[in-house]
Amino acid sequence: MQVKRDESVTSSARRAQIVTATIATIAELGYQQASFARIAERAGLSSTRLISYHFDGKDELIGQAIATIYGDLSRFMHERVSAQRTASGALEAYIRSLVEYLGGHRAEMRAATEIFLNFRPEGGTAVQEAATDLASLAHLERLLEWGQESGEFRPFSTRVMAMTVQRSLDGLPFLLEADPGADLAEYADELAALFARATRA
Repeated sequence: MQVKRDESVTSSARRAQIVTATIATIAELGYQQASFARIAERAGLSSTRLISYHFDGKDELIGQAIATIYGDLSRFMHERVSAQRTASGALEAYIRSLVEYLGGHRAEMRAATEIFLNFRPEGGTAVQEAATDLASLAHLERLLEWGQESGEFRPFSTRVMAMTVQRSLDGLPFLLEADPGADLAEYADELAALFARATRA
């Protein structure tokens, strides 16, 4: 018989605490070493059973961890991109806000990369497979279409351009692993200038 979970504020706070500990554990030790015992220890829990009470197994816990990371990233970027009144400004804000977030949340991005490379949920969709879903490019394609319709951007394949922009940003966590001291301001400046030239009418 499935245990009925407590949906109180206290329970929600406990779930958030466990997710935060999961992200930190994966970032420090790697996905394979992030056992319930390690996560419970970092979260200050008396038993791994408290994790099992709040989450139906590791798949749900890891799924919530990645949703938390990308949800926070999405809110961070949306606030900055939506404030722009031109497509060119929005594209630059998209690039700069993503680089800024990655630079300020290295542990979260390290955890996301570990999950991306290793997570295989039973009966679900791997993060790697989700990353290849063309729907993930839709928001960027719409931004580029806006620029073409307004006359700011030249004619080009929005699919190709969106893929190029996104993949140049997706590679940044791997660069930071290889070169933690990489100049992120320079990276953002170069990418912003590169795509401004590539898209302008």
